[in-house]
Amino acid sequence: MDAKSVRLDVYVKDGKKVVYDIEMQVSDTKELPKRSRYYQSMIDLQLIDKGQYYDELNRSYVIFICPFDAFGKGRHIYTFENICKEDNSVSMGDEAVKIFLNAKGVMDDVSKELKAFLDYIAGKKTADSYVEKLEEAVKEAKKNREWRHEYMTLLMRDQENQKIGEKRGEKRGEKRGEEKMFLLMERLIEDGCFDDIARMKTDIEHRQKLYVKYHII
Repeated sequence: MDAKSVRLDVYVKDGKKVVYDIEMQVSDTKELPKRSRYYQSMIDLQLIDKGQYYDELNRSYVIFICPFDAFGKGRHIYTFENICKEDNSVSMGDEAVKIFLNAKGVMDDVSKELKAFLDYIAGKKTADSYVEKLEEAVKEAKKNREWRHEYMTLLMRDQENQKIGEKRGEKRGEKRGEEKMFLLMERLIEDGCFDDIARMKTDIEHRQKLYVKYHII
């Protein structure tokens, strides 16, 4: 995505075209609410093209999965939708939902399955079938990561070598550019062309013409 080059962890759209952005958050940086606002705006920009009607915006969920309580109320889940402050029965109806899941919750406020998942996030053992499947998938991903690590190591090494070559080329180019500039200045001083000296410092096109004039390649 553009703007601040934000990277969404999991971005999916279901059969009803409802969009889900799911984010794993390791540490409490105290700015998750405003980050959720930013992510929501990025999703909306992706969903609607220029000239489309706003009612074509999909229902969307921005979901943060946290091993900490972002709001300090002991809940496992905090769900936010825009409602009227003066009358809570009036919803804005923009279909933008933000959810914060807390693995350290203490209330009985979520389903058994979700509680088992959050316990897994918190590092607790659970016998839930879904969590067991999830754990197997994580183990498989770790196995795949071993050969991916070897591949990425080779790729990074190639990229580093390429960068080293580019930097060497840049340094050679910079050095040659400086040499040409000094040589041109010497010629201009000899000819008393002080106006050209002042101009060539900022006017690249004029400088190139002077290089041609004095046969400096």
